Amino acid sequence: MGTRFTTWFLYIISLTLLLAGCGISSNLPVPAVYAASKPNKTTLAVFAAASLTESFTEMAATFEADHPQVKVLLNFAGSNSLRLQIEQGARPDVFASANTRHMDTVFQANLVDQPAIFAHNQLVAIVPADNPASVVTLADLAEPGLKLVLAGPEVPVGRYARQALGNLSTNPSLGQDFVGLVLSNVVSDEETVKAVVTKVLLGEADAGIVYTSDVTPAVADQLITLTIPAEYNVIADYPISVATDSYQPELAQEFINFVLSARGQAIMADHGFQPILPVPNN
Repeated sequence: MGTRFTTWFLYIISLTLLLAGCGISSNLPVPAVYAASKPNKTTLAVFAAASLTESFTEMAATFEADHPQVKVLLNFAGSNSLRLQIEQGARPDVFASANTRHMDTVFQANLVDQPAIFAHNQLVAIVPADNPASVVTLADLAEPGLKLVLAGPEVPVGRYARQALGNLSTNPSLGQDFVGLVLSNVVSDEETVKAVVTKVLLGEADAGIVYTSDVTPAVADQLITLTIPAEYNVIADYPISVATDSYQPELAQEFINFVLSARGQAIMADHGFQPILPVPNN
């Protein structure tokens, strides 16, 4: 454990200095838990999409309860940012992405093993509970002057949102110019879906488009949601894989097996995801 902790510490410092020297703003923080890991425990580094924050936090706690000598180190960020970290030399044990595109990129580069889909997600529009812009229907997203926040187009949820808006433009009641009108209202491209939620909650935006799983119990009473009809919505596939340079490949696979198990799938369902396995009603 001491060797691994030293390796992670040196890697974090080296990556920070490298990016700073190149004039690159990485915005790819590695959580403080890396520095706080206990030397008497085996560590498992899990890089996971920001939309998995609540579900994987519970997943990690449950896995640790079953494995008392394991500490799961969680690094949440946009899938594109996590992919970049891996491409630049980070060595997670597990990578869980919010889309297949970023996972396929690192798989083709032999940086992860064959991925498996472990959950699905879909989109919803959100507005703050006080609704200052009087957004009642999806058509209102095209109203001039409305402040809309999306994740950036390189972030999976941002890409999905733009796809869904394009799909909605095929609805005769909205019109072909709907997507252009809505995108002209975008005032900010955020790095993660959580940042979109935060901007709406703070009243810095009149509306946003996020995953349904991001309307968590903690924020649900502060938001109004607008359903995107299934025929126009986008289903997000979430893949997970063991990193080829994993320090703990067997333990990493065990964690993935847990995510894919009935217990893991129940956790995903509890957090608003569509599991890949049927989950009995309690």
